[in-house]
Amino acid sequence: MEIARAIREDAPQGDITSMACISPSKKVQARVIAKSQGVLAGWEYFAEVFRQVDPTVRVDTQIRDGDTLKKGACVSEIQGNGRSVLLAERTALNYLQRASGIATLTRKFVNSVKPLGTVILDTRKTTPGLRHLEKSAVRTGGGQNHRWNLSDGILIKENHIQMAGGIGEALRRVQTQRGKKKKIMVEASSLNELRIALIEGADWILLDNMPVAMVREAVRRVHGKCVLEVSGGMDLKNVRSYAKTGVDYISVGSLTHSAPALDFSLLID
Repeated sequence: MEIARAIREDAPQGDITSMACISPSKKVQARVIAKSQGVLAGWEYFAEVFRQVDPTVRVDTQIRDGDTLKKGACVSEIQGNGRSVLLAERTALNYLQRASGIATLTRKFVNSVKPLGTVILDTRKTTPGLRHLEKSAVRTGGGQNHRWNLSDGILIKENHIQMAGGIGEALRRVQTQRGKKKKIMVEASSLNELRIALIEGADWILLDNMPVAMVREAVRRVHGKCVLEVSGGMDLKNVRSYAKTGVDYISVGSLTHSAPALDFSLLID
């Protein structure tokens, strides 16, 4: 449904330019070329667009999601009806460039924290309607997924704490409501909130917007009693410094909300 909707968005009455100037029987061969270096992702979406536009169009590739692309690399060879190829072109490339951009940025973050053992996580800061594509691209780049949605796990955040009347009260309320298999995650923005979260039995504490020195002290105090995650303001310049503190996870919103697209071109031979 998602892909069908995207195709209709780009061609609600068809590709009127191609219908006007290209013979309905015209057959073409085309290549998709990477215009910069990066990590390929989103191939299934790319191929599915062509399949839904015209199942007779042949879309081949010798590479896979997760492979590193060099500038100028041929990503795919396409054969089929010319009108169909041009109708599918932009929507298919949009999926590919968005996913590949996310995978490329994720790979950079993952490589930055090697071999410290810290795991790079995404967030729910995704494009509406594209969460599956974008979170899959994070995994392709070597990261892991945090919660997929609000029903996927308990995470007490700043606004929950504010409305509940404090971090301790929020945790106590959740303790009485959670299912037996649901872990409790909670944000802590100070060492005092960290202390309360430990007392109240949080399984996972997210250290929000803390400087490196404070995170290091938090790791010392927790000493393996629960999972520790850091988030807020993470970039390629500071992520390794945070990883060196010994935290288990670092979540990076920019993986999905700010990753630059990896550019591709479809060229008719």
